Amino acid sequence: VGGRSGAFQNALADARQMLLKELQEQAEAAGCNAVIAIDLDYGEISGSGKTMLMVAAQGTAVFIEPA
Repeated sequence: VGGRSGAFQNALADARQMLLKELQEQAEAAGCNAVIAIDLDYGEISGSGKTMLMVAAQGTAVFIEPA
């Protein structure tokens, strides 16, 4: 009952880091210097003995002026 899969957790962490980097790059391309209100969604599709993990991210790109 319960448990953790190291490989699965590593795959989630890698996907999350890749998406956050992509959000940062898109924000910079739009002339922004920060992303706020980030939402991460995870999903899994299984069938025919195979599983695919989906990770989606969205956020709001903003420009924060130095104080």
